Amino acid sequence: MARAWLVLIFISLFLPMTQAATDDPPLKIEAEMNVVFGDYDVMKSRRVVRVLIPYSKTFYFIDNSGTQRGLMIELMQQFDKQINKGLNPSQKTHLVFLPTARDELIPQLLAGRGDIIAANLTITAQREKLVDFSTPLAKNIREVIIASTQAPALESVESLSGKSLFVNPSTSYISSIETLNKTLAGKKLPLATVIQAPGNFEPEDILEMVNANLAHYTVVDRYLALLWKQIYPNIVIYENITLRDDGSIALAMRKNSPLLRAQLDALCAQHKIGTSFGNQQVYKYLRNTKWVKNARSQEELDKFYQVTEIFRKYGEQYNVDWLLMAAQGYQESRLDQTVRSKSGAIGVMQVLPATGKELKVGDIRLLDPNINAGVKYIRFMRDRYFAGEPMTDLNKMLFTFASYNAGPAKIARLRKEAAANGFDPNIWFNNVERIVQLRIGNETVQYVSNIFKYYVVYQLIMEQMKARNLQSPLTASKPQ
Repeated sequence: MARAWLVLIFISLFLPMTQAATDDPPLKIEAEMNVVFGDYDVMKSRRVVRVLIPYSKTFYFIDNSGTQRGLMIELMQQFDKQINKGLNPSQKTHLVFLPTARDELIPQLLAGRGDIIAANLTITAQREKLVDFSTPLAKNIREVIIASTQAPALESVESLSGKSLFVNPSTSYISSIETLNKTLAGKKLPLATVIQAPGNFEPEDILEMVNANLAHYTVVDRYLALLWKQIYPNIVIYENITLRDDGSIALAMRKNSPLLRAQLDALCAQHKIGTSFGNQQVYKYLRNTKWVKNARSQEELDKFYQVTEIFRKYGEQYNVDWLLMAAQGYQESRLDQTVRSKSGAIGVMQVLPATGKELKVGDIRLLDPNINAGVKYIRFMRDRYFAGEPMTDLNKMLFTFASYNAGPAKIARLRKEAAANGFDPNIWFNNVERIVQLRIGNETVQYVSNIFKYYVVYQLIMEQMKARNLQSPLTASKPQ
């Protein structure tokens, strides 16, 4: 019973306030991070409290109407009411949200570019050396193993010996896996290994990949797993395999901030215990999720192997990352040359006949010319719109995919808007991505996100093959 109410805490901590929150004016979102230190008295004098918050499908996101949503937004709206109670508008202190990748939360706080970290942050000994925490929002949080339904079944903690766990390296799950490996080493068993997820991957992103069998195992807080199990039916929650059972989740602040800590302690004390009210509200947050598909099933891997050399050939010819192009091909058609869209697009890369003709690559009804056309066209778009931009090669490709989906003129306009709002116009994730979602909705954001997730998976597949000194079935018989 002591465990059963933990999920209800986070359901009921904030979500009973959701309806009321919709009547409030939206809180301000910014990206520019000015360097300011000081306790709550300094914040009051400036009338600004800066909240570092990771973009997350559970804790913070912007809906299609441009409204900020999520569990941490609901909590911070209550904080806004607490610190401004009885004040007239000219006296109020404003909350400013600064979207920040999870691996940058504590560094930005310590650098004076934020005042509060509002995230699903577990208190750890390592973090306590760097920052102070509020009264916990929830205690006795369990970190449990999550697996794909297609992954080999686990019987106990020892079953993790030799297994690979896909986790964000900036989470508390890393220290939990280190503790696990000490146990395994003590029993002279092979250690579990960590496959590092990109720093912008939140637990929900990783669960999405496990659900699609893009990753086999991960570690997640139990309450998050229970929430997302409603949406991701193909995950298995191993409640009997717990890596940590004493976790506490809290808000974080810089050390030596007693005035701010008093405010946050009061907030958390008032909201750390609730009822089961809000189950329907949780569903409201999750119901519009679009999932990536299973790109690691044997059938999908066979399709990937069959096109590997074609993508590699044209990747080299046009000097683009062939794995990224294969990932786009999977997003477009599941690498199926027989696919035809209602608009008349053809094959793996979903090329329109008119475009194929202009590109002069041959008959796009055939696999090789079709992939040639897709890669050639993306290279053309990248050169035309992003060749001279001060971006990394990866960001040039991500912006090209976004332009391919939404139109280059629209993306160019939104990059300018992102810059005007303090975001970096040359970085897609957590920057221009946020403005794109705000102005044109989730479709383009999800399109680019899915391609990137497939890209990560294909990288892992190729690394695993390299580690085993294997080749794809398509090339294994070719002489070296």
